[in-house]
Amino acid sequence: MILSVLDQSPIPEGSTAAEALHNTLDLAGLADRLGYRRYWVAEHHATPALACAAPEILIGAIAARTSRIRVGSGGVMLPHYSPLKVAETFSSLAGLHPERIDLGLGRAPGTDPMTMLALQRDRRQQAPDDFTEQLVELLALLEDRMPAGHPFARLAATLPGRPEAPEPWLLGSSPQSAIWAGELGLPYSFADFINPAGAVIADYRARFMDSERLGAPRVSVGVIAVCADSDEEAERLASSSRMMLSLLRQGRLVEVPPVEKALRYLETRSRRPGGSGRRAVIGSPSTVRAGLEAVASEYGAEEVVVLTITHDHEARRRSYELIASAFGLEAADPPPHGSVAAAR
Repeated sequence: MILSVLDQSPIPEGSTAAEALHNTLDLAGLADRLGYRRYWVAEHHATPALACAAPEILIGAIAARTSRIRVGSGGVMLPHYSPLKVAETFSSLAGLHPERIDLGLGRAPGTDPMTMLALQRDRRQQAPDDFTEQLVELLALLEDRMPAGHPFARLAATLPGRPEAPEPWLLGSSPQSAIWAGELGLPYSFADFINPAGAVIADYRARFMDSERLGAPRVSVGVIAVCADSDEEAERLASSSRMMLSLLRQGRLVEVPPVEKALRYLETRSRRPGGSGRRAVIGSPSTVRAGLEAVASEYGAEEVVVLTITHDHEARRRSYELIASAFGLEAADPPPHGSVAAAR
């Protein structure tokens, strides 16, 4: 099974957003050495919990500091941008880092309605819901498939990274995104950590249209996981993200709390009915391996993209190390002492 990483650049309480960005660079270097396939960075805006407002900036920094791993967006929230600007940005990244750049695309705003308005260039009216038109235009630009009479047809040939191009993916957590991915012949990454719904993938496979970009359906699934030396320690570490998500459901945005604070908070919630509806795989290496394999089997996915949030950055590093070891990933030799890659 292919293993990859999704990083939302979490901001631990008592730390800063800038430190969270440096933690992302550090973790990406580790994932590269451990043998993970991809390192995707998310897009979220105006939240004290996450520092991932500009994935394209992080992708360039990560790709320059790594050598094996594919680097991409998980994802770019296309409704905020013009297709041409996204095409130029990711073409540039692909030109600088050939055959290593992924362009994961999503429809969600990644923020609240007021911040979404602030991101718009024209604020006189609500932005149109034209995601499919944006997506088709972006793909046509990247693949130089604009109709000859289209006013933008000449722009495809001017993309700065040509002949290199990013690999496009559609991201989603709903039946509609699965339909679009299938009909456009795109690889599809489903966010199980938002909406566990393995049946959605049947729609993707049923509607998949073979294309020059992809000859057969390809599925990855994003899963929350926390791994530690024991099940008990992993559960303890996972309390930080559980508290953060619990408060998020109440409309309260907070930094990732320390474990002891989170445990005290969760004790006050333990008697209240109802769960979050989110699935997480938490435990020792053997527990997490079995859990991730079960989720992959449910979706028929050949790849799992692991999202880990802990208050302590070293615990997050350790979690990915243990998962890599549990699956027998092929690690690279450590970087020379004193190199940029070794710096933390």
